[in-house]
Amino acid sequence: MHVLDQLRGMLETAGVGFRLLEHEPTLTSRDSARVRGEPLEIGGKAIVIKADQDYHLIVMSAACRLGSSRLKRALKARKLRFATMDELFDLTGLVPGSVPPFGQPVLPLTLHVDSSVMKQSRIAFNAGSLTHSIIMSRDDWYDITGRPPIIDVTDSDDQ
Repeated sequence: MHVLDQLRGMLETAGVGFRLLEHEPTLTSRDSARVRGEPLEIGGKAIVIKADQDYHLIVMSAACRLGSSRLKRALKARKLRFATMDELFDLTGLVPGSVPPFGQPVLPLTLHVDSSVMKQSRIAFNAGSLTHSIIMSRDDWYDITGRPPIIDVTDSDDQ
């Protein structure tokens, strides 16, 4: 099942409100915010990281940048790097920029949420494609994802 269909089904089954948008392909968080008509801060940027031998999905506000030393400490990892395009595709079947902020059972990854996401009332994210976005309540998203660990691994872009 395509990730978008899986997400839609999961959200409908949970009975939560969400808005699904179809839009031009977006390659950056700023492009996504523009086509969604939403602030950059509510964008849930989902990044696949390889920490030592394990892959993790880190979700952070699109208005922030990742602090690698903070992430290393949070994951108790000695080595850290972004997943390659091939690794990302092998793990998820997705391309960079299309990864939604959902771990298992949607994606076979352990999900971690940066505190920057928890400061927002909504979350907007690409939903398994570069041309579809979902906007929903952050509380509903957090509950549906199983209330994953909250970590503090980002800096604001404005700092």
